[in-house]
Formats: sequence, C-alpha cells, structure tokens
Amino acid sequence: MDMKNNFLFLPLGGSGEIGMNLNLYCCNGKWLMVDCGISFADDRAPGVDVIVPDAGWIAEIKDDLLAIIVTHAHEDHVGAVARLWPQFQCPVYTSPFTAEILHHKLVEEGLADQVEVNVISPGGSLQIEDFHLDFVDMTHSIPEMQALMITTPYGKVLHSGDWKLDPDPVVGPASNLEKMASVSKGDILAMVCDSTNVFKKGVSGSEGDVQASLDKLLGAITEGRVAVTTFASNIARLKTIARVAEKHDRHVVLVGRSLYRMTDAAKRAGYLLDLPPFLNENDAAHIPRNKLLLLCTGSQGEPRGAMARIARDEHQKISLTPGDTVIFSSKVIPGNEKSLYALHNQLTESKINVITEADEFVHVSGHPARDELSEMYKIVKPKIAVPVHGEARHLQEHCALALSLGAEQAIEIKNGDVLKLAPGNAEIIGKVPSGRLAVDAGGLTPLDGEFLSTRRRMIFNGAANALILINEQGQITEDPIVKLRGVVDVSLFPDLQDQLKREITDRHYSLTKADRKSDSKVEEAVRQAIRRVFRRLAGRRPITDVYVVRIEDE
Repeated sequence: MDMKNNFLFLPLGGSGEIGMNLNLYCCNGKWLMVDCGISFADDRAPGVDVIVPDAGWIAEIKDDLLAIIVTHAHEDHVGAVARLWPQFQCPVYTSPFTAEILHHKLVEEGLADQVEVNVISPGGSLQIEDFHLDFVDMTHSIPEMQALMITTPYGKVLHSGDWKLDPDPVVGPASNLEKMASVSKGDILAMVCDSTNVFKKGVSGSEGDVQASLDKLLGAITEGRVAVTTFASNIARLKTIARVAEKHDRHVVLVGRSLYRMTDAAKRAGYLLDLPPFLNENDAAHIPRNKLLLLCTGSQGEPRGAMARIARDEHQKISLTPGDTVIFSSKVIPGNEKSLYALHNQLTESKINVITEADEFVHVSGHPARDELSEMYKIVKPKIAVPVHGEARHLQEHCALALSLGAEQAIEIKNGDVLKLAPGNAEIIGKVPSGRLAVDAGGLTPLDGEFLSTRRRMIFNGAANALILINEQGQITEDPIVKLRGVVDVSLFPDLQDQLKREITDRHYSLTKADRKSDSKVEEAVRQAIRRVFRRLAGRRPITDVYVVRIEDE
C-alpha cells in the first residue's frame, strides 16, 4: 500500500459497531487520529468492564502520528485517550469542556503532566502540517460537539462526529448550519458520517420538548420522592431536570460519583452556572420527601450504578419507599435490556412507580434521524459517503440513503480497512490489524486471546484439578484425587469418584511402560480421562490441571 502519496481514511474502531471510535486520516504519509474511545464489555469478556481499540498498528509508526483530535467528551470518543496515549505520545487537541473531562482521566492514569492538551475554542480552526481543520459547532447530547472539515491538498472531508439538528438544545448553541454551508463551498470529496439513527424516520427530537414534557410530568407528581436517572454526560438533560425541579419546588440531590465529575467539569467550562446549587447525598435526609428530586447514575441498570444500589436497598444514604417514582430519562442501549428490565421489575415489586421512554416522552436521541441526515447531505453535497458509527445494517442502509441523496459513491467500511480517498477513484486498498483489548487488572489484554478464552471456558465448563501418585515403575500407588470447581453438582452423581478413578486408571495403563515414565504423557492421559467423563455425563469440557508426583521405591 502506498501511504506516502495518498489521502487515506482508516477506522480502527467504530465502523461495524456503535462505540469505541478511533479514526485515522493520512495525508502524504502523516496521520491524524480523530477520537479514541471505549466500549463496554459484554458476556464475551467476563469480569471486564471496559474495552478499548487495539491501536498497535498506528503505535508502531507513532513518529508519523501528528496529533489526536477529540470531537467531544462522550466515553466512546474520549474514554481511551488516557489508556492508550503512552503508545502514541503525541499532542491532543479538543474543546474546553472535553479538555476538562480528559484532564480528570489523565490525572487518574498519572499522565496529567505528560500529555500536551491544546484547547481549541468551539468553532475555531487549526493547521497541522498538510491538514487544515475547521471546527463546526454541532448539537449533541453533550456540550461542544465539534464536526471537522478537514482540508488537504487532495480535497476536503467532513468528519461529522456525533450530531443532531436541535433548534432548542437547552445547553450550548444550535448546530451551526451557516458555517457548515460556508466551509462546504466547493467540491467536498467525502463525508464520514454518523449512522446510529439511520433507520429512524423524521427527526430525533428537541431537548426543549423533553423539558416541556418533564415539566408536565413532574407537575402531576405531588407526593413522595422522585428519582430521575439519565446519562451523567448529558449536561443538557441535567439542566432540564434541574430547571423542572426548581419550578416544582424540589431540591436536586446528585447521587453517583460521575454526576459530580460531570457537573464540576461543566461549571469549570462555563455551563450550569445559572442553576440553584446541587445538593449532595448527606442533604437528602433533611428535605421533605415531596420536596426532593434525586438525580441518579445507573440509567442502564449497571449493578454498581446508584439506581441499582438504591433498588437493592444497599445505598448507605438514599432509599425509596412505596409510592415514590423513578423516571428513566434515557434510551435502552442494545445489550443492556436484561439488566435494565430486571431493575424495572425490582423497583415495581417494591411498589415504586417506574416511568420509561416507552410510557412518557422523557428522552430524545443525540443522533440524527433520516430527515436530519438528508438535510446534512443537501448542505455538504459530498461526492463520497463513508458511513461510520454503526453496525453492518446501519452502514448498509446509510450507503443506500446517501446514494439516493446524490452521493456519487457510498463505501461500506469496516475496522482495519484502508480507504484511499484521493487521488483517483476512492477504493479500499488494503487492511491493517485491528481488534479489541480488554482493560483488566490495570492492563490491556486481547479480547480474543488465551487469557479471556480460558476465563470464559472456566465460567461455562468449570475447572478440575487432579493429583496422581506414581512409583518408579509407573504404577499408580494411591487413588487419584480429583477436586472440582463448578463442573457439575456432585450430589447428582454419587459414583462420580469411582467413574473418574476407573477412567484415569484405564487411560494410564493404556500407555506404554516408557510413556508412563514421562510426566507430560501421564498428565495428558489423565486430562483426557477426566474430560471424557464429563463430556459423557454433562457435555462439559472443564479446564483441567494434572499434577504428577513420583514416589521413590524404598
């Protein structure tokens, strides 16, 4: 692949999935990284909370990586910067609010004094070698989302980031379509664009409308405590809830550490300064129940989130009683259904009133629906559409939509694909290694590596440990000792130890005399014997460790 005389786009995260965004642009052999985010683990990574992109390929050529540009402060765009920066060691550029969020993460990793973080005013511009970047204000569910018009000697590319067209965003300016039109003058080579809501007809909805709906809803709740849970990063929603609570004479208590971090960062960046002060958890006990609104973390049913701990009656300072109300002012992120619906049921069983977006208008998305996508294509008029920030079905549908809106070419791209944008025809010219790394015990380990594979196997199959005593002639001198962990319920198999003894003995004595003197041959024979028993009894293949002890003849 020629990377010296081309303009290239390469996603290492966020294409073919929603989350974990990491995008790279190359102009004449020099690279820019746009966003570096995390994803949250699922059942494939037991015991792991956070997943980050495998950026080893770009780390190997870090001398050619000029900078990291962060479009906004959501975890799936900024969350991996502090984890992965030691591999890159390049400057970071972002907006004031995002810089506040990033600073906290760098402090946690002990990197605050090492990373050069350059603050760019929203709507500003930046020149980095052959890359000229114009930052364009776009509305999203977090302040200071900045789309990027990237101008190079080969042409312009609009990198949309996450966005929507909200005429009444509550916090921050509306999307700056005038500037978008201005920087889009002339031929736009490509638009790399958010695909999250491509299947949703119409528009995503306005935060101002959510405020009106929550106002009406809260006005009808005159008794008991009200708890509202939402994404801590949704500063506009936090302001909406605070304003509505103030109108209905309720004091807002923050419950959950991430809410304190987000509101502090917002205030340092100049937001939320016109609100009554938020109270802390210690204040809740001193406020009448019908004068209190609890603003809680845990909108996705996270076991360690404040809402789940309150529902389990495990929170030290906050409790709910029958007749209280919980409002889930958020969407259900795919994959979280099971834990979230369990939380809803747990609250309902405790006689708590539960209200979700399925019941009332309490949430709007931060991503563009089809009418908003259509409007953006009419403004930018890209020759090439490159959908990102979506699963395969989202990208495919976005490609079809883009072609219907006048794009000459639409390219469905996957993580690791190297897309040549110019010169000449746009095409995928190669592939580089990409993947996912689990953040485990402070380090990074491959999601598909042996370590997590073994952990998964132990969870589903259990583990067996065997001790075999053998004399110098290779004869078993005592009954084998087999200890089990999570393989089967031994009470259901009263002759289990006899079965294991017979199978191990038969397999051992099927070895040649020479092989019986080899510890490795004996270990493998015993391992196969144990696994054979459990395959037959329960279809299980336990992780099996065998220890051979040689007894000297007297």
